[in-house]
Amino acid sequence: MEIVNVLSIAGADPTGGAGIQADLKAIAANGGYGMAAVTALVAQNTCGVRDVHVPPTDFLAAQLAAVSDDVRIDAVKVGMLGTPEVITTVAEWLERTRPPVVVIDPVMVAASGDRLLGAEAEAALQRILPLADLITPNLPELAVIAGAPVAETWDAMLEQAGAVAAQHGVRVLAKGGHLAGPSSPDALVDPSGGVVAFAGARIATGNSHGTGCSLSSAVATRIARGADWATGVGAARAWLRESLQASDALDVGQGSGPLHHFAGLWSRGAVDGAGGTASDIRAEWWDGIAEVRAATDALPFITRLADGSLPREAFLAYVAQDSLYLGEYARVLARLSTLAPDPAAQRFWLHAAQGALIGELELHRDRLDGAPIGAPSPTTTGYTNHLVASCSDEYAVAAAAALPCFWMYSDIGTRLFRGELGERACDPEHPYAEWIAAYDDAAFAADTESAIALVTELAAAARPDLRERMWGAFRISAEWEHDFFRQTAVDGAGSARSADREHLVPVS
Repeated sequence: MEIVNVLSIAGADPTGGAGIQADLKAIAANGGYGMAAVTALVAQNTCGVRDVHVPPTDFLAAQLAAVSDDVRIDAVKVGMLGTPEVITTVAEWLERTRPPVVVIDPVMVAASGDRLLGAEAEAALQRILPLADLITPNLPELAVIAGAPVAETWDAMLEQAGAVAAQHGVRVLAKGGHLAGPSSPDALVDPSGGVVAFAGARIATGNSHGTGCSLSSAVATRIARGADWATGVGAARAWLRESLQASDALDVGQGSGPLHHFAGLWSRGAVDGAGGTASDIRAEWWDGIAEVRAATDALPFITRLADGSLPREAFLAYVAQDSLYLGEYARVLARLSTLAPDPAAQRFWLHAAQGALIGELELHRDRLDGAPIGAPSPTTTGYTNHLVASCSDEYAVAAAAALPCFWMYSDIGTRLFRGELGERACDPEHPYAEWIAAYDDAAFAADTESAIALVTELAAAARPDLRERMWGAFRISAEWEHDFFRQTAVDGAGSARSADREHLVPVS
């Protein structure tokens, strides 16, 4: 990995949570070598600011000249500037040196809502914005720059960001943390009006000190390393969210504490961890198989099961194959119990294996009423072979391969029971009402949620190559789930016929 040199121009925070101290940590955590020129010395802690000393601007200019005369600068992050004189000094240096990447975090409004700059400094800051490639205001700061009330909706935020981007010819990363609700979305808006939206559930933590400093430094570093703007912002946000999620592990101060800048680095031992929380991965993986899920919903077996027109022979053919599958699936789950590294996971997989054998398998054979089960189909064999082969990889990969059988099966069954795939499925006289009603089972739903949580938490902690293998195993299993429902097709006359085919993705 090429290491880039990133210069932070900002104030100091002696507790290390914000300012140049946070910038240096963020730069290092995202793969850069951090440097700093100090604009202000701040006496503060996690509870608040006590005093600020602004060194003479000729000393700031000397710091900047000393760095740029000697070191190749790949990116610059600008934070707290404070006075018109400081802003002018930095602007003149930027105009002379023209760093390849400039990200400005316009520190103008405190978390309390107090304005941090006087009118002259705010006007001077407006003049420096066109020298940036990206600015990263929170909503109160965006409102000051736009000369408008603080945006209270997503649309208002986008409108203000678009106006600022067009006026100053600069990209705007508008941060939606001040919006009401359970989400904390951001938007990257370019001067031409292009918008890249970044979703994310709000992370419940009191440790938000320095998030703006850290995010802007992370973005500057990612862009300097060669990422495009959308990818760089996305990677920086994933890192930030992971660091926020882990912030409670720190014990720094009595007020608003810092994020855990190196949580991912320490847990994975690698800079380029995939990042993101378990909830982020849950959404990403579920969205990643959206086409597979839609294709499954559209299968004749599912649509005719929902409307009650599925021939009995087709239903029994499916049940027979599912019985054969569950026997092998139980063995895979039992194998996962032996591979799991902790007692809680071991107990869960063993419980799931018992459920597959004792619960579902016995119910299926009761439905067959003594009819011969027959041999496994090529699809059933292919699916179980894939699961068995996954167990020869790392435990996390095997767990990811087992997840779609929980998740997709539960999703389809729950929507059948609720009538979302057709109102006829809610009719107590439906020919398969007993089978559909089996999905109204709190224990089954709880097991599915446990499986999702277990696997996504493994993925969140995984190093990048392992997470990629987990995703691949999960995706292949999702396609096998589709094929499993597809293998017993129903022709126009209403009779069942085999629809086995070679799987699209190699199992090896």
